[in-house]
Amino acid sequence: MDQENQYLPIAAGIFVAIIFGFSFLFTKAALDLLSPFHLLGFRFAFATITLLLLQVLKIIKINLLGKGTQMLLFLALFQPLLYFICETLGVSRTSASEAGMMIALIPIVVTILAAIFLGEKPTKLQLVFICLSVVGVIFIIAMTGNIRVGENFVGMFILLGAVFSAGVFNVMSRKSSLHFKPVEITYVMMWVGVIVFNTIAVLQHINQGNLMNYFEPLKNMKVFVSIAYLGVLSSVGAFFMLNFMLAKVEASKAAVFTNLITVISIIGGVVFRNEHFYWFHGVGAFMILLGVWGTNYFEKQKTLYEIRFDTIRR
Repeated sequence: MDQENQYLPIAAGIFVAIIFGFSFLFTKAALDLLSPFHLLGFRFAFATITLLLLQVLKIIKINLLGKGTQMLLFLALFQPLLYFICETLGVSRTSASEAGMMIALIPIVVTILAAIFLGEKPTKLQLVFICLSVVGVIFIIAMTGNIRVGENFVGMFILLGAVFSAGVFNVMSRKSSLHFKPVEITYVMMWVGVIVFNTIAVLQHINQGNLMNYFEPLKNMKVFVSIAYLGVLSSVGAFFMLNFMLAKVEASKAAVFTNLITVISIIGGVVFRNEHFYWFHGVGAFMILLGVWGTNYFEKQKTLYEIRFDTIRR
């Protein structure tokens, strides 16, 4: 990988962290008027419409014929389906602190799965920095207070499903990049999301007897803007960049960028919601940033598997 292309995955990872980091602000705004699955249905509907427009305008090209999309459908089962379902149900049954600490474990799970199924074993120094980024997230959450770990076992177990789903997705996206372009992987993910989440939301509305009001929330500008951000930037833009990054670098290096989301969320809260910034935010953010930097800076020598992987992908 030449010098210029070496920094493209890093730029993609930063982009993903920024978009996902600010997405919490828009999610909170939309959830004031929408149920979680109704929001997810609209989010992936906007994402799918965006991709279709890009395809019609010939800005992107999708060619799935003869490639065996079963792999991508299996990938989409874990992300977005199982991840968002487990995250939604898990968060509703736990505290914000418990949820944050569980989600912070994603880089660790990805590292383990990538070592088992991809042969991508980080060096001891890289593993130290991956753990440092996780500790940084947990430190911020612990210092914020209101820790009740252990009280909500069911919610924690469900969130563990979200963590595992994210881990499997990272590994499968990297393997899928041998046969599919990042935009093709994203395309299938969005279609699976729009079909399943809208089906769940429609069934909920039928059960509540208010199906005729399904599109009513879109008349609210705050909801419309929030869904547009989540659908176009978070779903299409961020997931495309994430799939691009996973096609270029080891899964563990890509996953560690997810902990940057915590840093961006803090910045977003301070700037846009007038939340307080405390000393432990700075210390935790420094640990996260140092962990991300170290994981990517101390790159190991490629194994024979990874050399073969890069050769096939090119």
